Amino acid sequence: MTHRVGLVGFGAIAGDVIAVLAAQDAGTEISVLVRPGREEAAHRALAAAGLSAGAVVTGTLSAFLASRPAVVAECAGHGAVAEYGAAILDRGADLVVASVGALAEAALLDRLRASAIRGGAQLVIPSGAIGGIDVLGAARLATLTAVRYTGRKPPRAWAGTPAEAAFDLGRLTAATTIFEGSARAAAQAYPKNANVAATLALAGLGMDDTEVRLVADPTCRENVHEFTIESSALDATIRLAGKPSPQNPRTSRATGLSVARAILNRRTAIVI
Repeated sequence: MTHRVGLVGFGAIAGDVIAVLAAQDAGTEISVLVRPGREEAAHRALAAAGLSAGAVVTGTLSAFLASRPAVVAECAGHGAVAEYGAAILDRGADLVVASVGALAEAALLDRLRASAIRGGAQLVIPSGAIGGIDVLGAARLATLTAVRYTGRKPPRAWAGTPAEAAFDLGRLTAATTIFEGSARAAAQAYPKNANVAATLALAGLGMDDTEVRLVADPTCRENVHEFTIESSALDATIRLAGKPSPQNPRTSRATGLSVARAILNRRTAIVI
């Protein structure tokens, strides 16, 4: 039995998703929505993965939706969530969002929630580069009093962000805090670096009550995520060090694998 999966964007995260689906989800057919001019590259990648049969690659949303994917993974950045998310959910396809920081915009989150309800679909937030979301979600059902997140990356990873204007990143010799504030403020100021903070916020206390600290650390060789939970049910401290995606070293491999897992869970008999 075939099952059609949609991908919005075809960069590093989508590449990791494709590799998993090719290996573990027999019968998958792929639809890809790409920027005009990127169609041939997507076709080549699908052929290399053995997923070219039945594939639809297009630069238009209407043609993408006409292929009727059952589940769509957004792998293209914050703008794609805002531009395409509501239409996908209205069509009845579940939407797995990789660019979770886009949901810090309250009006967008409300619009996507309304579209999901109208379409009888789900907006799915994968764990992405972080872990422990199940524990945090369970603690939320008790009395959750505090969620604090610290994200550490090498100084070069903060290039192109507001930190570059405020600090001489190339000359840092010690760990330096470049941001402290709410998850909402972090996602808005550092949209490419705060998806984890937004995920924790959505699972826990919300965008405005989740505390975030971002650190440029010259001793780091990986992206390190640490968070603490305080609640009436449990207290927890979790630390993860992300490995880079083979598709793009600036992207965590765990993100693509988490998106792939969310897709696989839409049709498996046993869900963990």
